[in-house]
Amino acid sequence: MAEAKGVLVLGEIAGAELSSSSLELLAAARKLSASLGEEVAIALLGDTLDVPAKTAISHGADQVYAVNHPQLRQYHPDLFLAALETLCREASPRIILMSRSNQGRELGPRLAFRLGVGLAQDSLEIALDPATKKLMANRPVYGGNAVAVVSCNATPQMAAIRPKAYEPLAADAARQGKITSFPVDLKPEAARSRVVSVVKEEAKGVKLEEARVVVSGGRGLGGPEPFKNLDALAKLLGGAVGASRAAVDSGWIPASHQVGLTGKSITPDLYITVAISGASQHMAGCSGAKVIVAINKDAEANIFKEARYGVVGDWQKVLTGFTEAVRELTQG
Repeated sequence: MAEAKGVLVLGEIAGAELSSSSLELLAAARKLSASLGEEVAIALLGDTLDVPAKTAISHGADQVYAVNHPQLRQYHPDLFLAALETLCREASPRIILMSRSNQGRELGPRLAFRLGVGLAQDSLEIALDPATKKLMANRPVYGGNAVAVVSCNATPQMAAIRPKAYEPLAADAARQGKITSFPVDLKPEAARSRVVSVVKEEAKGVKLEEARVVVSGGRGLGGPEPFKNLDALAKLLGGAVGASRAAVDSGWIPASHQVGLTGKSITPDLYITVAISGASQHMAGCSGAKVIVAINKDAEANIFKEARYGVVGDWQKVLTGFTEAVRELTQG
């Protein structure tokens, strides 16, 4: 590859729009760019990229590589990997950033292997070593009980960043950038698997990852029925319902509601936990919450160490009274 230079973001398209995680990556890339004095580029794969390309520039990209191809209309790991490998070898970035999304988890390790480098997975924060200008990443280890600082020594330096770790930059419609069409020759044999069908889960209300208020329940609820009570409170507050892994594993609520190290990372203004003990794996997914309110009958529960406000008592009595009070304040 040519001399490595710049920061390349591997963008994702959600519908016809640039995904929120890609906007977060651009914010992280701009911080690195300021230290390096080099440009921020973003790679977009698909067959209709005009709108997301313009969005990327308004949110911090200097260069957009538009990889337009009919076979990239729908996400396919083999085809996306082949296209990204070609682009990365041609563009020769110093740093590559991707989201730790479902797509990023699948593509990141494969792309790193193809490029012969390591990958800093599940990064919470990234920065440059002042002395060496090498990429440093903070990532959780030991089930979220500790944070390790890892360095990327091979080039390109790669990191997969946890969603919601960075706040997107405000859109600037006046920003100027370059959109470059990047053609790729995708061989039919590159697709070693085929997509049989795509089943979309019907989404109702506010997305968990984007909610400013989240009400979560844990094992202490005792079953699936109490989640209806949590949903009632969440709707009054204009929020979403979350859950601990124990509740999800018990089959009380779909996995899409899971908050934690192996679930979703959230950054709400208000996080209300009901009958959740506060294990480190769960707290790793909600550490970005501005205010945590805990309701638990166990006064020694770990959740009270993390919460700003806590109520020790029977969750049914506490939640019922709290919900009624909120209803009076919001509808009275």
